[in-house]
Amino acid sequence: MSRILYVEDEAEIGRWLQQELTERGHDVTWLTSGEQAEQWIGQADIVVLDVMLPGLDGFSIGKRLKQAARDVPILMLSARTALEDKIEGLSFADDYMTKPFHPDELAARIEVLLRRFQKHEDTLELGHLKVYIKEMRLVKQATEEEILLTGKQYQLFHYFLRHLNQVLTKEQLYEGVWGERYIEGDKTLMVHIRYLREKLEENPAKPAIIETIRGIGYRVKR
Repeated sequence: MSRILYVEDEAEIGRWLQQELTERGHDVTWLTSGEQAEQWIGQADIVVLDVMLPGLDGFSIGKRLKQAARDVPILMLSARTALEDKIEGLSFADDYMTKPFHPDELAARIEVLLRRFQKHEDTLELGHLKVYIKEMRLVKQATEEEILLTGKQYQLFHYFLRHLNQVLTKEQLYEGVWGERYIEGDKTLMVHIRYLREKLEENPAKPAIIETIRGIGYRVKR
């Protein structure tokens, strides 16, 4: 789950976008002015910042936030379409998006920035497993025995790791891994998760790595 610091003074837009991003699995802190933004920047993975704000405008707030946390990406939102405004925004921010916009495009841009600024780790521990990130190699911690996955199992597990701690629906998983629209009743995903659990879980009957979230989908939780 990514933590988004969202600064927007218009209540209707703010509520709408907070709901949209929350439904996509993000943890959204919404502020109606930039006065407290610096207090929250340490808890954010990304900032979505409107330009037109009461008091200090988004450009001024954004420059302060970038100085305070250079490794946190900033995405500016603005109804200003003039080239000089975009140039000013991109002088410190990492992306600039003009209003009106579609939430799918905003979500995609957020994902791009999160991947670009991702803090890479060499290894990741998941229960009894150790994942070597760069090599995408899986071993059992106790024995260092390597776990070999098929191509599709690898793609599925890699998708879970890209969305660590996030509850994923069957639709999201199928479309993300197979690249096709999920059809209700299709057992393909369930079969692959069963085989993946047989390789990853200490007790596949009581999975601890790939959790089932009843009525929603699945989650790999760190």
